[in-house]
Amino acid sequence: MLGIAAAAQFMSAPGQSYSVAAFKDPMRASLGLSETGYSMAYAFATLLSACLLPFVGRLVDRFGARVMLPLIGFGLGSSCFLMSLTDTLPKLYIAFGCVRSLGQGALCLVSVWLVGEWFERRRGMATAIAGIGGGLSVMIFPLLNNWLIQSYGWQTGWIVLGIGSWVLLVLPAILLVRDRPEDIGLLPDGIDPDEEEPVVRSLSAAARQEGPAITPLEDSWTVKEVLRNATFWKLLSVPATAGLVGTGLIFHQVSLLGSHGLSVPWALGMLTVQATFATLMTFPAGWATDRWPSRYILCGAMLALAVAIVLVLTMPATWMVVIYALLLGLHGSVLRSTAQVVWINYYGRAHQGSVRGVAWSVMILAAAVGPLPLALSIDHFGSYQPALLLFLTMPLTAAAAVWTARPPRRPAESMH
Repeated sequence: MLGIAAAAQFMSAPGQSYSVAAFKDPMRASLGLSETGYSMAYAFATLLSACLLPFVGRLVDRFGARVMLPLIGFGLGSSCFLMSLTDTLPKLYIAFGCVRSLGQGALCLVSVWLVGEWFERRRGMATAIAGIGGGLSVMIFPLLNNWLIQSYGWQTGWIVLGIGSWVLLVLPAILLVRDRPEDIGLLPDGIDPDEEEPVVRSLSAAARQEGPAITPLEDSWTVKEVLRNATFWKLLSVPATAGLVGTGLIFHQVSLLGSHGLSVPWALGMLTVQATFATLMTFPAGWATDRWPSRYILCGAMLALAVAIVLVLTMPATWMVVIYALLLGLHGSVLRSTAQVVWINYYGRAHQGSVRGVAWSVMILAAAVGPLPLALSIDHFGSYQPALLLFLTMPLTAAAAVWTARPPRRPAESMH
């Protein structure tokens, strides 16, 4: 199942920004579109993906990955073929909406859902391992897309992505995927109930404080219950802050670091440092997620983001830009591991797709507006400082909130 989940994250590329970026200029030139026209189509697709995620999450909870993954894979491949046929702006809106919703949204969601169902005690590390597919995707597809476009044209590039989606996602999912270990007589983590005593899933209050809290399947929360729970909103402050602040910093990286005298190649090189460190640290973060309370790890990620903002505000020495990149990478590693696992650990497996769909929707919506505060700041004040000071308050507030996000308990339980 980990291999299938990794393949799903790998083939989410057609709907991801790092892959789509290679198609921007050739498609714009071919379609006769301005930067604004093309960007507006992409922004529309991003917002559509965010709005559809809660609905997609409910479908995955109801029908499972064995049904949804082949359908999403087939739909993504078909959407890539639709992109290859795009010749007008309305068609671009439709095609972009499909590849973003299915690739960036639905495919990643079903991948993490599958890992959550098959692993429990090792869920953090399993999520990190599945994330290798996403890391390889970032490394391979920008170069592959550029080569395909230069050699055969952007239309052929989309066709190849479509065929890849069908080959790697549809048939393997049909043949290999099982929704839950219980479907084949196992327990999560590959435990055979006939050979080993079932893991004790009901954790005492003391155990909850000292280790990762894991809500058993039979105690899973519904989305309505989750939305009424204060802990959910405290947890939600982390992906919302990461989406808004993190996207803003990355989007304006060249100009932000350029204001401290860093050249364009160095500023772009820091993105590579950040991405590499985030990938490497995902494994320690996954290991920690399986051993320590998630709220402490998430709080640490928010503090790392806050220190990074202080550095880009002050930058006492140019060499400290490396520390800035490492801090953002550390923050990103937690988002890839702990921030993925916490929803199912806190609220159970039964409705994990729906709960995560709501959380991811908020994160994507926040990311969509992330670049705006810094752009407004430089336009109206001639400096990034006002927006950066505003940004600084967000991870600090989120850190304080998530620190108090103890494992949720229903009101009836608190009376015992």
